[in-house]
Amino acid sequence: MSPALQTLLDQLDLEVLEDNLFRGTSADLGGFSVFGGQVVGQALVAAQRTVAAERPAHSLHAYFLRPGDMKAPILYQVERLRDGKSFSTRRVLAIQHGKPIFTLSASFQIEEQGLSHQSPGPEAPPPETLPTEHELRARLAERVPEPLRRFLNREVGIEMRPVAPVDFFTPERRDPLQQIWLRVNSPLPDDPGLHRALLAYASDFNLLGTSLLPHGITFFQGNLQGASIDHALWFHRPFRIDDWILYHMESPSASGARGFNQGGFYNRNGERIASSAQEGLLRLRVGAHTG
Repeated sequence: MSPALQTLLDQLDLEVLEDNLFRGTSADLGGFSVFGGQVVGQALVAAQRTVAAERPAHSLHAYFLRPGDMKAPILYQVERLRDGKSFSTRRVLAIQHGKPIFTLSASFQIEEQGLSHQSPGPEAPPPETLPTEHELRARLAERVPEPLRRFLNREVGIEMRPVAPVDFFTPERRDPLQQIWLRVNSPLPDDPGLHRALLAYASDFNLLGTSLLPHGITFFQGNLQGASIDHALWFHRPFRIDDWILYHMESPSASGARGFNQGGFYNRNGERIASSAQEGLLRLRVGAHTG
């Protein structure tokens, strides 16, 4: 197991402080604040710790309230809103320096059989034919300043292989659609909650950037302020994140300095295992122009 993956698993193994109260730590991924997917994953873990294992999470809805401080621990306070015959509902508040930075609501359901259908899965080349995102970033790192080089050389514990990589510094305008294969590159325990938490973590990678594709700009060009505003995730079918998953992302709309994005996760058989949605801040700086 890679050190980056072990660090990620340690982050998701929250410290128990009291009933309904947990503490997590952060990793520096080269940004200016805590990575949003980390907080989503940790908050889901906190909620899961208060629900019976036979009630897996089927959806979560979250808001990012303030940037997270990577050097300070994050407290996760869980409120047990409801435990019904079939469903349980939890609300999680993430706190740093006495202020809320993030809030999440999650719903859990006993496993049941019922109607089943899905739209056809998207086509994509197999992941084995594609370079990893880390390999692509390493090629760019040689010609950028040190602060950016540190970001490009980061290890995140999730192996990602873009189908059509974006040129971070000279991007071309293209349709607001991108696909990335992802997985954890080590066998994991048969713990569905862990696999869900890792997918929640990974679901925040690249999603907001889909809004930028039609405009020929990226976050690396220094003319854009971007931040996640909210995040939603639905789990449809059982899955393992230590096997390849295709993340298919689209941005149907951007307006009002915000970009809306949605995604679907598919296993190698084309089954849709989860869906995501997110709106984020996309604010051009004064004097900035698109490519």
